[in-house]
Amino acid sequence: MLFSTSTYLERKICSVVRISKGILTLIILFSVVCSSSYAQWQLDAETGFVLSGYNDVRIPNETGTKISLSRELKTDPELFIRGRLTYSIGEKHTIAILVAPLRLHAKGKVDRIVKFEKEEFPANIQLKSTYRFDSYRLTYRYDFYNTGEVQAGLGMTFKIRDASISLEGGNKKAEKKNTGFVPLINFKVQWMFSEQLSLLLDGDALAAPQGRAEDVFLGLLFWPGKNVGLKLGYRVLEGGVDVDEVYNFTLVNYIVAGGILTF
Repeated sequence: MLFSTSTYLERKICSVVRISKGILTLIILFSVVCSSSYAQWQLDAETGFVLSGYNDVRIPNETGTKISLSRELKTDPELFIRGRLTYSIGEKHTIAILVAPLRLHAKGKVDRIVKFEKEEFPANIQLKSTYRFDSYRLTYRYDFYNTGEVQAGLGMTFKIRDASISLEGGNKKAEKKNTGFVPLINFKVQWMFSEQLSLLLDGDALAAPQGRAEDVFLGLLFWPGKNVGLKLGYRVLEGGVDVDEVYNFTLVNYIVAGGILTF
């Protein structure tokens, strides 16, 4: 899934990343200088259940065995937690830091030999798998449209992924780890259809020939007080990569409940 991004793609975007970092730094400095009269912090925490959709893996891509960690093995629902700290400057500029760990555990039997990483697992033995995808993101967004009732913005997210997929069984264990940098496009659309209720669509996404990544939330925000909010909705995490080193495409569904504190 979002498990890995090809070395080729990372080389291609390297120059773009350097330019983007420079632009981001200038935007932040400009925002601080020009909009320092108004700044606001917001802490956004989410929890709930994460449900695995498809999770297809082949490692290495050329010689490994394609296996589904969600259909051939059984992946139980998991609890999750993730948090975002946001700093708004004026009415248009937003900087955010997100920490989003993820664990999925699967187990079961496969009716064929499974070649995974550097190990070979016999058919019909009990297998266990752990899918880990920890995401750390820095986002800048510019809210270019704001009528008071409807707000829309676009920006860029710089993501560091720390991921691994492991498979074990029959006294054998193999694990593929991957840590890397991925740039994403950030977006947000919010409709305040009453003083206390709003509909929010936001997320990060990007597609390339070697793979894709999407992390999108749709839900309701309720503000019982001026500085305290509640959220309820659905999040989808989807994507993957198809390169020589790794084949992995994954869909993860989140049932989300959360709280927002503004200060």
